[in-house]
Amino acid sequence: MSYSIVVPKSVQKQLDRLPEQVYQRILKKIRLLAEEPRPAGSIKLKGVEAEYRFRIGDYRLRYKIDDDNRVIILGRCQHRKNVYD
Repeated sequence: MSYSIVVPKSVQKQLDRLPEQVYQRILKKIRLLAEEPRPAGSIKLKGVEAEYRFRIGDYRLRYKIDDDNRVIILGRCQHRKNVYD
């Protein structure tokens, strides 16, 4: 059973500003998260409960996993130099 993915408005704006080629790569990874929320390469962030990051080239996708409700909430999707600010 797959997870549903919640894309807040702020994250959608971040995605809309990305170059088309990068956007398509990230979109593919987001779809894969619905099937496997903790894929190989995802890293749990320290100091934050149930928050992970996934590397996609020079971009990072931060997200939270709610296992009880089977929901993934996207947090940020930005270039690696800006995503941890």
